[in-house]
Amino acid sequence: MKKTGSLEQLADALKRLPGVGPKSAQRMAYHLLQHDRAAASELGYALLNAVDRIRHCASCNTFTEAELCETCQDDDRDPRLLCVVETPADQMMIEQTLTFKGLYFVLMGRLSPLDGIGPKDIYLDKLISRATNGLVEEVVLATNFTNEGEATAHYISETLKSRGLRVSRLARGVPVGGELEYVDAGTIARAMLDRRTT
Repeated sequence: MKKTGSLEQLADALKRLPGVGPKSAQRMAYHLLQHDRAAASELGYALLNAVDRIRHCASCNTFTEAELCETCQDDDRDPRLLCVVETPADQMMIEQTLTFKGLYFVLMGRLSPLDGIGPKDIYLDKLISRATNGLVEEVVLATNFTNEGEATAHYISETLKSRGLRVSRLARGVPVGGELEYVDAGTIARAMLDRRTT
């Protein structure tokens, strides 16, 4: 069996990043070692530090270094509203809109039976416990509009509605600044169906 060298191990590790193929990983590895060893050391330290210190928030399941994340500790947030998202990146995008003042629950994925991802893999029990804590009045489902995201939203919606919770779904539509000519037909159709009176 051939022993893998350090360079190959580095390239193999970089290939695990989303959107990075073998050639890109090899280029990154060579660049770091040839032109920027200080950055390579900094990257290695930052990764080890993050893996060692970052964990899931005990309440919303997002990434944090403390027991509770900053959002869950914020007394100005409305505990009656709970927004369910797939990833911490989705949570960050909603936060950047400055339109949601409630709290979150991060699934860390979505249902995908073909990939072997079921309800336990998306922390459904923890979500149910959080949503039925007596404070939450409405759960806003903000999963992605993919087949898996839609299936996840439907499954969670049915599960929570059966427990007497009000559940809403993030609306779909034409993006701000989007010209109808360049928007796909499915998005326009959904925007038409989800239209509201003004």
